Amino acid sequence: MNDPRPVLVVTSLYDPTADVVIGELHGRGIPVVRFDSGDFPASLSVEAEITQDGIQGRIDTPSRTADLANVRALYYRRPTGFAFPHLDEQDARFAITQARYGLGGVIASLPDCLYVNHPHYIGDAEFKPSGLAAAVQAGLLVPPTLITSNPDAARAFIKRNGPVIYKPLHNPVYRVDDVPSVVKIAEVATEDIDDSVAGTAHLFQKRVPKTADIRVTVIGPRTFCVRIESNLLDWRTNYDRLSYTPVTPPPEIELALHEYLDHFGLLFGAFDFAVDTDGRWWFLECNPSGQWYWLETATGLPMCAALADLLERKP
Repeated sequence: MNDPRPVLVVTSLYDPTADVVIGELHGRGIPVVRFDSGDFPASLSVEAEITQDGIQGRIDTPSRTADLANVRALYYRRPTGFAFPHLDEQDARFAITQARYGLGGVIASLPDCLYVNHPHYIGDAEFKPSGLAAAVQAGLLVPPTLITSNPDAARAFIKRNGPVIYKPLHNPVYRVDDVPSVVKIAEVATEDIDDSVAGTAHLFQKRVPKTADIRVTVIGPRTFCVRIESNLLDWRTNYDRLSYTPVTPPPEIELALHEYLDHFGLLFGAFDFAVDTDGRWWFLECNPSGQWYWLETATGLPMCAALADLLERKP
């Protein structure tokens, strides 16, 4: 008999990757309840009671209801933030905090639910210093990296390790002439460093003399590895210049990837590596909510089916 419990998909209204996963689950007869936590409370409501028997209650969307005690799995993608534009600044700040710790806490506390990934663990893994340290612990090669607010330390690091690149520690969206933009990865020299470095934390990293990039997407027990050719410092700046080749990762790399994910309690991760002129794989980062479907389109790798298997909790 089929398991009637639904999969919850928490993401924004426009998310083509979530769309294909939901389509795959529907094709298998798996019920799905999709919602954006940012729709709370306008078109999303929660009712949760915690007793000695556990958490019980419901989340209601305009078209679906999820029984909190009977959720099969939760796919946490990229929901929008809470917003209360009708309130003044102070009241809005209070309401946002209550929504985050209320609805967010309920979503993170579902019994017998498989999380891909758990939102708390995603938050932990998004700290780049934590990810780099976990990669070293797992036995992966990591380029020399400095996190600092000290201009002199930055200059000294560049002199020791040049060429060096600058990376944002996190990349919030800027709007330039009302067009969304992000701070780009760029090579830096000592003369580029001025006193403005003291204004916040910055990440500087030795540039790997790479011959290609590697994107490894781990979905539960399965690993999908693609070599990306581009001749770009950051291949994400121009997808039109990319070519893709599925490859098999070295066994020691694959083992290290799962050790890394286990460290954070994750079941999904999109790993980026640079391959140097000696063929060594250098860990750059892991995105616990990274994009992956465009690689299935480009290579035919069955990533959507693998993710649906995981969410279905298929033996």
